[in-house]
Amino acid sequence: MKIPARLMPLYEDGLIDEVLYQLMSGKEATVYVVRSGDETRCAKVYKEAAQRSFKQAVTYQEGRKHKNSRRARAMEKGSSYGRKQVEEAWQNAEVDALYRVARAGVRVPRPYGCFDGVLLMELVTDDEGEVAPRLAEVDMTAEQAREDHALMMHYIKLMLCDGLVHGDLSEFNVLVDDYGPVIIDLPQAVDAAANNHARDMLTRDVNKIRDYYALFAPELRETRYAKEMWSLYERGELLPETALSGEAEEDLHSADVDAVLQEIKAALAAEAARRARLREAEEPD
Repeated sequence: MKIPARLMPLYEDGLIDEVLYQLMSGKEATVYVVRSGDETRCAKVYKEAAQRSFKQAVTYQEGRKHKNSRRARAMEKGSSYGRKQVEEAWQNAEVDALYRVARAGVRVPRPYGCFDGVLLMELVTDDEGEVAPRLAEVDMTAEQAREDHALMMHYIKLMLCDGLVHGDLSEFNVLVDDYGPVIIDLPQAVDAAANNHARDMLTRDVNKIRDYYALFAPELRETRYAKEMWSLYERGELLPETALSGEAEEDLHSADVDAVLQEIKAALAAEAARRARLREAEEPD
């Protein structure tokens, strides 16, 4: 097929030799199957911010660290330079997350790098070389559902042990090859310790995966892995080798309202001080 404009720089630089076909177009990117030398790979072309339909991006970016202070200030101001940096940070976040969770032991596509807003990575296929289907397209026995569900809970646990929550996990961003599930689509992965929404995102991730496998093994619907994982994580007791039961004890302790209010006041004061420092830095000498 004709090489799309966004892929032309990769073609000119010799990173890809041919665009075979468009695989899919989603809320955040269009994915093409390409040839790089003797290998068939996929190229994920990120859509511009104005074209993306991914909701609440700011929620997912909360807590992300930026080493360059000038870049961080520009991103906060929303200048044209800052918007460009936000886009680059969004795209690079997936590459970083892929390398990070792969080191933790999670099956994800192998990344080859992000170039001009295009993520070049492994194409996940079955033994016949066909593109692996999404979990949503797969039927299975109850036994297989229980086995793959347990593996997915293990992967989610490994990610959390490494301080990450996928944030948008469902049966539509898990591929299934002949060796089991492969997690994809991680540009919105959040820092479990720094993002105030991490617990809710983890719960949603776990429950969406649970509910799909429960279509084939209904007893899985009674499991409570999200609460168990988060409870262990908060106590610093969640380790890669931790055996999970899918059960969680009820929290019988009432909330300490005064302590919560004090934390909120402290956070507001810290934010006010931060903004004051920014204003001072921006004022001319």
